[in-house]
Amino acid sequence: MAHRIPGPAKHGKATIAASCTALEQIPNIGVSLAADLRSIGIVEPHDLIGRDPYGLFVALCERSGQRQDPCVLDSFMAATDFMAGAAPSPWWQYTARRKAVYGQLGVPETGLDEAARAIRPAPSHAASKVRGPSTVRGGRTP
Repeated sequence: MAHRIPGPAKHGKATIAASCTALEQIPNIGVSLAADLRSIGIVEPHDLIGRDPYGLFVALCERSGQRQDPCVLDSFMAATDFMAGAAPSPWWQYTARRKAVYGQLGVPETGLDEAARAIRPAPSHAASKVRGPSTVRGGRTP
C-alpha cells in the first residue's frame, strides 16, 4: 500500500498535530469553524483529541439553533483525525465516509433531529422545539 506524503501545508496550517497551538492551525479549520468550536467548548487543538466528530456536529447544531451543513461534519472528522495523528487531508475526502457512517445529513428525512435527541435530550422549554410538519387550514396535519 502506498503511503500518502503530505504536500506543503497552506500558510499557517500545521503539518502535524503536535505543532498546533491554535484551532486555526488545524487543516480545514478556519476562523469561522474555530469560532464555532469555541462556542461548544473546544478552545485549544488538544481539546479535539478523542472527541466524537458527530457529537461536536450535534452540539454545534444545538448551540446555533439550526442544522449545519454536512460539510461541517466532514471538517470535524478531518480535524479530529488530524489531532489523533493522521496526515492532513482535505475535508471533502471525508464525505464518502461520513455518508457511509451517518447517512445524508442536512436532509430532514434522515432523522438528524432524532439522532440529536438520542445523544442529548432537547431542553424542555418551548423555544427549543423543532417545528413539525406543515399544517393545513384548521391546524390539522395532512
